[in-house]
Amino acid sequence: MENPGTYLAAMRHTAPLVHNITNYVAMNVMANVLLAAGASPAMVHAREEVAEFTPIAQALSINIGTISPHWAEAMEMAATVAGAQSLPWVLDPVAVGATGYRRALGARLVALRPTVIRGNASEILALAGATAAGKGADATESVETAETAARALARSCGAVVAVTGEVDFVTDGKCAARVANGHAMMPRVTALGCSLTGVAAAFLTGQDPFEATVAALAYYGLAGEHAGATAQGPGSFQTAFLDALYTLDAAALDAGARISLT
Repeated sequence: MENPGTYLAAMRHTAPLVHNITNYVAMNVMANVLLAAGASPAMVHAREEVAEFTPIAQALSINIGTISPHWAEAMEMAATVAGAQSLPWVLDPVAVGATGYRRALGARLVALRPTVIRGNASEILALAGATAAGKGADATESVETAETAARALARSCGAVVAVTGEVDFVTDGKCAARVANGHAMMPRVTALGCSLTGVAAAFLTGQDPFEATVAALAYYGLAGEHAGATAQGPGSFQTAFLDALYTLDAAALDAGARISLT
């Protein structure tokens, strides 16, 4: 894939309003990440207003990390409106295989046809109906283990499926890519994975879903590499990561992205 920086430049030019229904742990981190990247975050989850608010946004992200019945209803309402409005949206099926409640909600949200599904290997395997273990929101399977399930899930629901890990795998069921950018300290900071879902949603605005998702992952991972070059630990990494998201430009992304098409 050539020139992923063009997707970053287009996102920043649009500065999209991203409507996020995410978890309690991620809200503050995610808002700061989206602002640093060049997007505008909104955290709106009340079922009384999501249907009215969703059309105002340019993209939607849904994360089931700390679900409750009212939040689950709001997620389905927002996703339904997004579909009716042709608004791109991203599903983050956090720990979807952990309980029957999560599995049922995950299936209902997939049926509402997300533009992108982003999860770790265990989550993608579970969402695709395979037997998968998990340790909370953490994967216990490798990205490679979930590649076949990701392709099948993409074909069945029409979404781009991104399996994130040490080397990310992205597929629309026909094309596929691997993204090797990232840093080992990223999983040591809570909510960075959840925040990536919002960044992916921001990149989707007016852009090809497959290529925009690949570009978003490369941008995010490269920012992690830049942060890791100076950080002394998770605390300083988080600060350096926000700075890297802010300062990384299209030319640097084109030069540093490690993307291979398969």
